[in-house]
Amino acid sequence: MTPVSDLTDHTGFWMRMVSNAVSQEFARKVAAEGVTVAEWSFMRALYDKGPMPPSVLAQRMGLTRGAVSKLADRLLSKGLIARTENPEDKRGHRLALTAEGRFKVPVLAALADANDAAYFGVLSKSEHHTLNRLLKALAERRGLKTIPLD
Repeated sequence: MTPVSDLTDHTGFWMRMVSNAVSQEFARKVAAEGVTVAEWSFMRALYDKGPMPPSVLAQRMGLTRGAVSKLADRLLSKGLIARTENPEDKRGHRLALTAEGRFKVPVLAALADANDAAYFGVLSKSEHHTLNRLLKALAERRGLKTIPLD
């Protein structure tokens, strides 16, 4: 009989276990602030850049225009972003954070920081640095550019 590897023999198993725990806890924290992880990622992408066309935002986030449109509609209904006419292209529009959205981004960023500290604070600074370096190297070498939304 051919030997079959155990689930725990796979690096992906351990990465998924940690990723699920970190992501699910963060999702609960941002939900208490009235947004999803995907909405937070969208808002954060707008925070430093100012108004931009949805196509540019889609490219920056590695998403389709349809995905950006759906997220924009949800955030528009929550009053966290605004849609304005694009002065450079009268047929298009731009998206920007509202005052409420700009206020909420640092609050959500603090939750992300606290969530990271809670999960990765058990590592030494050197271990945490090594983990980040290895994960970034894997993402780069695999050409991963899409912002994870779930």
